[in-house]
Amino acid sequence: MDVNSILPALLLTLLAGLATGSRWKAFGWSALSGLSEPLGALLGLLLLSGVWSQAVLGLSLAAVAGIMVFISFDVLLPSARAYGQHHQIVYALVAGMGVMALSLLLL
Repeated sequence: MDVNSILPALLLTLLAGLATGSRWKAFGWSALSGLSEPLGALLGLLLLSGVWSQAVLGLSLAAVAGIMVFISFDVLLPSARAYGQHHQIVYALVAGMGVMALSLLLL
């Protein structure tokens, strides 16, 4: 589990506990949610173990990055426009892309 997953896991547990009224059900749903990442990684390892290479790694990372950029543009920009913060979000997105490009160049 990485640090970014702690707060969502706590919120999921809290909300599941409030929704079900049972601490054990909340724990079960949270545990199931927490197992999704390692189980997905294991499934990916089993499916791709025969064809895994640096090229497959690059293609999979590029696909994930493309999906994340699409979601950022598709969700964040309309929300920013609705709240009148469109330009600040565009600047932040471009700055974030610049930081990522710079970090790749420094590797």
